[in-house]
Amino acid sequence: MATMTTPTPTDKKIIPGGSFLISNPTPADCFFPEDFTEEHRQIAQTTAEFALNEIVPVSDQIEAKDFSVTRRLIKHASELGLTSVDIPEEYGGLEMDKVTSAIIADNIAKQGSFSVAFSAHVGIGTLPIVWYGTAEQKKKYLPKLASGEFIGAYALSESTSGSDALNARTRAVLSEDGQTYTLNGEKMWITNAGFADLFTIFAKCEVKEGKDAGKERLTAFLVERGTPGFTVGKEEHKLGIRGSSTCPLILADCRIPASNLLGEVGKGHHIAFNILNVGRYKLGNAAVGAARMCIANGIRYAKDRKAFGKPISEFGLIQEKLADCAVGVFVGEALSYRAVGMIDAALAQVDKHDTAAIQKAIEDYAVECSICKVWDSEMLDLVVDEILQIYAGYGYVEEYPAERAYRDSRINRIFEGTNEINRLIITGWLMKSAMGGKLALMPAIKQVMDEVMAGPVEKEEREGPLAEEFNLLASAKKLGLFAAGAATQKYMQQLTEQQEVMGAIANMIIEVFAMESAILRAEKLSAKGTAEIPVAMARIYASVAMEKIELAARRVIATVAEGDMLRTQLAILRRLAKHDPADTIGLRRQVAQHVIRAGKYAL
Repeated sequence: MATMTTPTPTDKKIIPGGSFLISNPTPADCFFPEDFTEEHRQIAQTTAEFALNEIVPVSDQIEAKDFSVTRRLIKHASELGLTSVDIPEEYGGLEMDKVTSAIIADNIAKQGSFSVAFSAHVGIGTLPIVWYGTAEQKKKYLPKLASGEFIGAYALSESTSGSDALNARTRAVLSEDGQTYTLNGEKMWITNAGFADLFTIFAKCEVKEGKDAGKERLTAFLVERGTPGFTVGKEEHKLGIRGSSTCPLILADCRIPASNLLGEVGKGHHIAFNILNVGRYKLGNAAVGAARMCIANGIRYAKDRKAFGKPISEFGLIQEKLADCAVGVFVGEALSYRAVGMIDAALAQVDKHDTAAIQKAIEDYAVECSICKVWDSEMLDLVVDEILQIYAGYGYVEEYPAERAYRDSRINRIFEGTNEINRLIITGWLMKSAMGGKLALMPAIKQVMDEVMAGPVEKEEREGPLAEEFNLLASAKKLGLFAAGAATQKYMQQLTEQQEVMGAIANMIIEVFAMESAILRAEKLSAKGTAEIPVAMARIYASVAMEKIELAARRVIATVAEGDMLRTQLAILRRLAKHDPADTIGLRRQVAQHVIRAGKYAL
């Protein structure tokens, strides 16, 4: 793989971030796994085989914190080219598209602890230097990170500033001669800390010039292991991902050369937040890969385990669980690769050497990145819970794979910004874009408000197996805009202080994107031939999503209205949400029997 060329950039049209709420993209506008190039499929196969043949067999050693095994595997991964897809060619990388890095994150996620260590190294451990490093820093560090000679780590969190990253207490002071920085402070929960060689560390530092002169602002620095004054604390003993390294870092008069400043003084927040956007969509892909692995284990067990004279895979309630898990992977693949496909389409129009333009292009899809992180992590939690339930008592025992998967999954709702923070980002980013005129959200809200107050309108006549689901999607978008409009009228600029309302609106936005992604993917597959199972999955999820959207809208409206206005708005809600229910029991049986026959998640 190390000799492969960069896949051809997607020729999809550029769709602005967040615009899915106020537009109607077609299947042709969207990138799904069915659109992978032959090279993408080859990379997926290479990564999956490496994970199954090299990583999974040594899981016990990894879980025992034998970090020599983890380092060896990362080195082997580098020989396959898996660690260098985001690194420029001139520094030993392959410089491939973002879909490729997402595919690797997806397919390597068959062992939770290693997946976390690998993702931290290739993502937050390496990308800060790719994007913000000087020519000298890139030349010094990127070849070593690409080859696996160096392992990277990223130190942002502190004991009092996890999600509130800008409230860091670690300080960096420039010497009078301007030659060195001295760092003091402590970092917490740092992935790969026990064996990493290079750390991107964030600290408050005084800005010397410009509008922030004299103020302390977040700044990033590169610190190598072994630097005097730099100490790695004891390993944390965690609920899950036990085989990954998580330690505090102690900086006590840690002196580094001034040349180890990463980016500009006072601009560390740009590094932190831009890197997190990439981490979020890749975490989503990793969650999808982990869920796919869990389903295969669950199906295997359900086919082997007999009760009342037959395999439990024949029981309706077991089939219901397997179907929901399979639908989760189908939708997760759809929304995750759709999001990264949007990013690649935008990046195809950007000079690959213009790192500022690259960061700006990715930042424009902050909403989609957060949606991937939230939806996929919560989908994986549902999958590991249902699969453990299928194993029943055996699922609670360490020697069976369901127990470890259950524990490993839980961290994903905390990593890369908690799901609560990401929900606030989703709603806040969209409202800010609307208020600033970047996204035509306010006119769309006004149009919906005018329309619903005018009375019922006829639904658009559609044809095909997903006709009703497209109508549901249209209603779901109107519900989301209606609820957001009602909340905006009530709270105006103070909406950001109403976190529960912001969260409920985010839930609607997330479900709209997930529902639309599933429907469009199934529609694209239908156009290519028989797509009975994808259509069934899309119909199931559209029904599930609509229930969630209606519930969230009801919560918002009950909060922002009362009396006659409440009754009027609830009547509008019922009208928008009205639909004939799908036979989800029959559809779930159809999906379950398909994956049981396949022995794994399959379309």
